[in-house]
Amino acid sequence: MQTLSDRQHSTRGTVWPLLAGAAAGIGGLGAVLALTGSASPLRAPFTLFFLLAAPAAAIAAVLTGPDPLSRWVIAVAGAIAVDVLVAQSMLALRLWSARGGIAVVAGLSAVLFLYATLRRRREHTAARSRIL
Repeated sequence: MQTLSDRQHSTRGTVWPLLAGAAAGIGGLGAVLALTGSASPLRAPFTLFFLLAAPAAAIAAVLTGPDPLSRWVIAVAGAIAVDVLVAQSMLALRLWSARGGIAVVAGLSAVLFLYATLRRRREHTAARSRIL
């Protein structure tokens, strides 16, 4: 028989994927609203969320050593650093535009996610070959 604490524990594990999906949706919507130049009142907060969440999630995916809290603190600090360095570089090269900055941050985040995915796949393949 399932007790109340068992049900709470089982639902706690299903909340994280839901929150991750909602965060990805909000971030993606923020990027789309900013890239299309929409006049929506949600444009600014969703875009700011994208500019912090996308690089932070990508950096956290690359980091494997630290414990989860340290990983997220490092990832948020890294996301702020990525945003500042992208803006500074684009301003120095006289290429600054809000759309361009968002596109560059999205591209860097995608590259970091791709690197993390390829590294995990390579580690999984190497571990599998050791077993066989």
